[in-house]
Amino acid sequence: MRLIGQAEVSAIGMGAMPLSIEGRPDRARALATVRAALDAGITLIDTADSYHWHADEIGHNERLLAGFSREALIGTKGGRGRPGDGSWTVNGRPDHLLRACEGSLRRLGVEVIDLYQLHKPDPDVPWADSVGALRTLLDEGKIRMAGLSNVTAAQILTAREILGEGLVSVQNRFSPAVRDSAPELRLCAELGLAFLPWSPLGGISRSSLDGPSAGETADTPFHEVARKRGVSPQRVCLAWLLTLSPTVIPIPGASRPETIRDSAAAADLTLTEHDLSRLPGV
Repeated sequence: MRLIGQAEVSAIGMGAMPLSIEGRPDRARALATVRAALDAGITLIDTADSYHWHADEIGHNERLLAGFSREALIGTKGGRGRPGDGSWTVNGRPDHLLRACEGSLRRLGVEVIDLYQLHKPDPDVPWADSVGALRTLLDEGKIRMAGLSNVTAAQILTAREILGEGLVSVQNRFSPAVRDSAPELRLCAELGLAFLPWSPLGGISRSSLDGPSAGETADTPFHEVARKRGVSPQRVCLAWLLTLSPTVIPIPGASRPETIRDSAAAADLTLTEHDLSRLPGV
């Protein structure tokens, strides 16, 4: 178990986006996947109002998760959009974020959102103004905790000044293949903020962390450790992430019950010093 603010959650969370975007499973399998996550001990599920496929179904993922709000901490996000053509937009205007939160409250069927995250900085809106909307939501009691996503260390520090202890988490992309948020990971450890790596499994299926040469098929170090330990490379990768900091809580995506069960088991996999010597550092 690990902490988001004062809330204790499972060391491995679940990213629910694959249940609602392009290529999503049918509703029965989606719900079975969420149930499998909960039964495996996962108590943190990540969503967003923009996790949908078609333009007219904003909040598809939130509605899907609404029935599970008493069994897990559901963290949602606002500030991005999906026009329906596969692209993503950004809107960090305070008025938009306040309305977006109201919509998330309705779709999740709760009076207070446990964790509300600013999905991405908007280059057309002053950062302090966007973060100020989270401050308003905290002060109004509509959210219990605030988080950031896709941010720099400087943005984290500015947000900390505005939100104080209300800021509890940072969700950035981090994986074996993408480690450019290492400074943010270290800063979160210093500040006691949860660091939620999204797309945490990137790179483990490639021939090498630097990219495969033409025709190259060699395994990654994660495959080598996995063979030795008799587990999947995915499980090794998540266990590796947990060793980087006690504030790291990976949120791997899943669209099948068996994959989220395997991910959840990473919390019980202890990597040896020899294992870790084979894996990348930060």
